[in-house]
Amino acid sequence: MRLWLASAARGAKNRVVARDVQSRNGKVSREIERKFLLKRLPPNLRRFHSRTIEQGYLSVKTDGTQIRLRKSGRRHSLTIKRGRGLSRQEIEIDLTRDQFEELWPATAGCRLTKTRYDVPFGKHTIEIDVYRGRNEGLVVAEVEFRDEREYRCFQPPDWFAAEVSGKSRYSNVRLARE
Repeated sequence: MRLWLASAARGAKNRVVARDVQSRNGKVSREIERKFLLKRLPPNLRRFHSRTIEQGYLSVKTDGTQIRLRKSGRRHSLTIKRGRGLSRQEIEIDLTRDQFEELWPATAGCRLTKTRYDVPFGKHTIEIDVYRGRNEGLVVAEVEFRDEREYRCFQPPDWFAAEVSGKSRYSNVRLARE
């Protein structure tokens, strides 16, 4: 299946195609996460699984809707995020390498690169993002949760610093644009 983005004149048809892609390929979920700056990196960070992530944004709307392309290792995806605040809708669609490469030029000027480390912490995985390029030096940690109770009860490790959840300065969209 060839994934494409069409003009507004074909908008109704696109909604049908998007529903079809979503029902066969996409994962629809709620994203509940917290984001933190770090006092220091955890010991032996390099021993944890890591990967380079390149992502770019095709569309960002004022209502919080974002359409993102991401390459992580050999995996390519298109993600639609909707909403703001604690819980957001997230639809993720796997792409072929060719589909990704065809869409990637449309993200010019709105991209970022980071190395992500997966650090086990109790029943959670802390994702530590070490940014490159114009965001060099920024390091943040994100933790995803199954529900709001888990979100509220989370006790961060002592190497976490200030929580920056919901602060636009640390959103990937803003980091990709600046």
